Amino acid sequence: MPIVNRLAELHDEITAWRRDFHENPEILYETHRTAARVAELLESFGVDDITTGIGQTGVVGVIKGKNGGAGKTIGLRADMDALPLTETSGKPWASKHPGKMHACGHDGHTAMLLGTAKYLAETRNFDGTVVLIFQPAEEGGAGAKAMINDGLMTRWNIDEVYGLHNMPGLPVGEFAIRPGPLMAATDEFQITIKGLGGHAARPYETIDPIVVGAQLVTALQSIVSRNTNALEAAVISVTVFEAGSAFNIVPETAKLRGTVRTLSNDVREMIETRMKAMVESVCAAHGATADILYDKGYPVTNNHADQTDFAVQVARAVTGSADKVNSEVNPTMGGEDFSFMLEERPGAFIFAGNGDTAKVHNPAYDFNDELIPYGCSYFIKLVETAMPTSG
Repeated sequence: MPIVNRLAELHDEITAWRRDFHENPEILYETHRTAARVAELLESFGVDDITTGIGQTGVVGVIKGKNGGAGKTIGLRADMDALPLTETSGKPWASKHPGKMHACGHDGHTAMLLGTAKYLAETRNFDGTVVLIFQPAEEGGAGAKAMINDGLMTRWNIDEVYGLHNMPGLPVGEFAIRPGPLMAATDEFQITIKGLGGHAARPYETIDPIVVGAQLVTALQSIVSRNTNALEAAVISVTVFEAGSAFNIVPETAKLRGTVRTLSNDVREMIETRMKAMVESVCAAHGATADILYDKGYPVTNNHADQTDFAVQVARAVTGSADKVNSEVNPTMGGEDFSFMLEERPGAFIFAGNGDTAKVHNPAYDFNDELIPYGCSYFIKLVETAMPTSG
């Protein structure tokens, strides 16, 4: 079953929505204009129920099937927020707001779910209920968690939940997914080293936090190379090193910041424990002390086996070819707060090809509108296949 024919008629309209969102990006929970436009369009489609303000600025729409919505309930999620970047794509629909741009394709995700909503509200060729989830603050704000805390799963009795993200480099019309860990947990750390400042010409009278910090940058890498099973994946990246103010002064303090990425909870816990022990021991060896803040961010995005198998079947039906769906794609060390939803309910997250475009989080990135029919068809066929009409 290839892409849905009706989407050829809707393609230009969905593209116009997408480009409007792209021109008017909003960051984190400040998605007021986007959410208002989403709610306005859902109302025009005849969606049965629309609720705003879930997870601060999230929108939830409900479409009931031909049997009045009885039975299974499936959630479909799209993220709405942009990134704090200044766009360099040069597109006619480029961001009108310097310092803000849709550099991850959430404008496209939102537009595709709206296209899905319009089609499903027109046809209702399914039994059960579809819950449309338009989420703010995926980019570091844990908007998924905020919506869950506002009762997303329980208030709408969601049984399964599915999400989609575009993937530059994967050809348009192809999908990629895997059961189990697909994307990494995203933790952050901040280490403040406290030494003893003094004259740079007399370092023996000081406890140099820069020397301690330099050793820590190297030592922390041994947690991955020597404490982590070689068959497991982990990343420790020190991305900020702040210290000093002049060429002739040994500073009193130094600060290290960075990220930890893991694909299993066991490795995640081990790294946190080892990092704290290593910081303490390296500092102690130099007579310094340290404060370490370890902030657990998004958990591992773990796809559920049965729902992943189902998603593969649907994607293959949409593409018309098993070869165009990679069902064992390598995990990525990027993070995704859809992971919180997968901790609450069974479901699956899939990548859809964005073609030969700039990578996400790049100022030259733009969502590929040729992906729209495939993304919409995937969501539509997922609903119609999971909840077929009884007659």
